[in-house]
Amino acid sequence: MRSVTYSMSVSLDGYIVGPDGDFDWTAPDEEVFRFWIDEIREVGVHLLGRRLYETMLYWETADQDPSLDDSMREWTSLWKPLPKVVFSTTLSAVQGNARLASGGLAEEIERARTEPGEGDIAIGGATLADEAAASGLIDEYRAMVHPVLVGGGIPFFPRHERRVGLELVETRTFSSKFVYLRYRVARPAAA
Repeated sequence: MRSVTYSMSVSLDGYIVGPDGDFDWTAPDEEVFRFWIDEIREVGVHLLGRRLYETMLYWETADQDPSLDDSMREWTSLWKPLPKVVFSTTLSAVQGNARLASGGLAEEIERARTEPGEGDIAIGGATLADEAAASGLIDEYRAMVHPVLVGGGIPFFPRHERRVGLELVETRTFSSKFVYLRYRVARPAAA
């Protein structure tokens, strides 16, 4: 069964965007960007909230930018054909290989799990991840921790009053002092 993953950059104090809406501190160096390229190869479908979708729109036409380096061209070649499902109550149309969600999040995840194909079901955006976590739909949390404290903003982790056990799957420290953490949700054994 395809895993549902939530993967984003996060400050050491737990935020994906600072209190002023700024996230320029998430810009990866070449080593981290190569890592993100390898990670996107494992994705079969990407579920995005409206804000993240609008941020990522750049990559739909980035290959037309002559100043792109080889890594950015490679990322674009992987991102553009990747199926995307956008959750929005305000957008009436989306671009590229994206479609607007026709059902709720749980329904779209179930659809992605039953459709033919391989790769993870990636969730992008804190609001969408919050909804998925509240419903117990996230199988893995993947955090690229940046060496910065932003003091507030949009939190990476959902703020539900429930405990979720996690099992460490992978850690990696990059030369630029970024740390990647990958945790699987600990599910109770079936009786």
